[in-house]
Formats: sequence, C-alpha cells, structure tokens
Amino acid sequence: MENNYRPNKPESEFLILAYNKFYDIYEEVFIDDFWHKAPYYRFSKAKDAFSIYAELLNYEPIKIVIEEIKEMRPPMEAEIQSELFKFIRNIFSHFPFFNCWNEVWISKSIINWYKEGLTIDRFLTKYAGKDEVSYRFWEPQKRKMTYLSVAFPKKYDVNTKIYLKDILTEIGGIKFSLILMSQVLNTQVLKIEEK
Repeated sequence: MENNYRPNKPESEFLILAYNKFYDIYEEVFIDDFWHKAPYYRFSKAKDAFSIYAELLNYEPIKIVIEEIKEMRPPMEAEIQSELFKFIRNIFSHFPFFNCWNEVWISKSIINWYKEGLTIDRFLTKYAGKDEVSYRFWEPQKRKMTYLSVAFPKKYDVNTKIYLKDILTEIGGIKFSLILMSQVLNTQVLKIEEK
C-alpha cells in the first residue's frame, strides 16, 4: 500500500487510543495467566478487542489493506479479517446477555426480532453451510503451533441455536483472531514506543 495518507487530528486521537488499548489486550491475552482469570474477565477483554478492531475497520487505509488481502492472500482470509470479526463484534454489541465466550448463542429468530436483513442476518445467510476454514498460528514465546478451524454454522434457521464456541473456540479462537487483527493493524504502524 502506498503510504501517502496522513491521519487528520481527530483520526490521530482515535487511532492512538484504539491502538494502545488493542495492543494492551493483545499482550495480556498471550500471557498464560490470562487464561486462569475468571471467564467473565476474559470475555470482557475479548469483547473490547473485537469492538476496537471493528471501529478501526472504518479507517480508510485499513479498508484498503483488507481489499489488498482479498486479492493477494489465500481465499477467505480477508473475509475472516473483516466480515467474521465484525459479525462477532455485532453479536457482542447487540446481544449483551452472556457472561462468557462459551455461553454466547444466537438464532435466526433472535437475530431478526426487530428487522430482517441486518448485518448479522446477512453474514449468516451468506456463510451458513460453507466449508470450515483451517488455520494455524505460531506462538514464538511458547515455541508452539496451534491448529484451529473456523466452522461456519451448518444451517441458519429459527430452530437452530448457533453457538460462538462452535464457530471459534475460546482460547485458540481469541488468540487467532487477535493475531489476524494485529497483522492488519500493524500495516499502519510506523513505530512503537514503550510506555
């Protein structure tokens, strides 16, 4: 991506706050102690990371990066980094009824209680029944490779509960999501200063 875009003052203020908080969460998630904390605490941090990332997807240079990923990376990577992560964020935002990752569920009737055809409904209509996508990620500090799959729901109807844990597992799914998010966000970072 050609780097001739400079953020204006409001964008800079937002970007500094968003990036700092995102990276704080990222660092915490990759410390083993994080996974021994209460499920609600872990869930709150994950919700914050997805919310921050979804907001950052509105920043024009990041939109351009996502478009480039669609052209240059393996199939579904850009869709995961944009549509799936925004879908998860929207579940958290519109259905704040759950206390941990493994409790989160939705169904067509719950999603469309107010109106059909909104973002969550569109995502599931588009991706239900699609093949799962397999990934792996490396944790250098642990010298460990983790394998996981993004499993789209087999069906999307009023009688089927769709659990988030069946789409992405909590530990692997959150780590994987934050790694992919950081890869996109890092394209806009010129330097990182220690606090």
